[in-house]
Amino acid sequence: MSTTATRRRKRGHDPESVLSIAVGVFNERGYDGTSMEDLARALGVTKSAIYYHVPGKEQILSRALDRALDGLFAMIADERAAAGPAIDRLEWVVRQSVRILVDRLPYVTLLLRVRGNSVTEQAALERRREFDRFVSRLVKEAAADGRIRADVDPSLVTRLLFGTVNSITEWYQPVRGGSADDLADALLKMTFDGLRV
Repeated sequence: MSTTATRRRKRGHDPESVLSIAVGVFNERGYDGTSMEDLARALGVTKSAIYYHVPGKEQILSRALDRALDGLFAMIADERAAAGPAIDRLEWVVRQSVRILVDRLPYVTLLLRVRGNSVTEQAALERRREFDRFVSRLVKEAAADGRIRADVDPSLVTRLLFGTVNSITEWYQPVRGGSADDLADALLKMTFDGLRV
């Protein structure tokens, strides 16, 4: 056994493993339905061992939600989301959103389940709305450019596109679900073939 593996075993959990396991429990039981005792049991440690890594349950939630949201905001800050025809930027954003969802599946799943019951959840929902507004502007630009069918409301397009992307969290299994690129290709073919003029 390597020295690193030995050190990791002796040390127990690091902040990353605490986060990963906690997100699994939150997704299984719901954030509100999960106690620190539940987390300690899932981690196989005492509650005080968890507090060594994080001040409390809400800080774990905040880090988990940031993991999902930071990926989306890094994507929309990318030049490919800002330059070129709106329809091409929109297609790129949808493709990247699928990749982020697959790459950060447990974190995005948790994000999509928050309801605003805490300050942390409210902040995450506001960031989600900011992302939705960005996508909605892209759809409206593509419609104004005449690149999206005029007989479909841009707000509805935004909801349907990202309702489809977000639904992946409900059924996707990395082992059997195909790659992120396969999913994005199928989704784009189904949606954009019907949207483009």
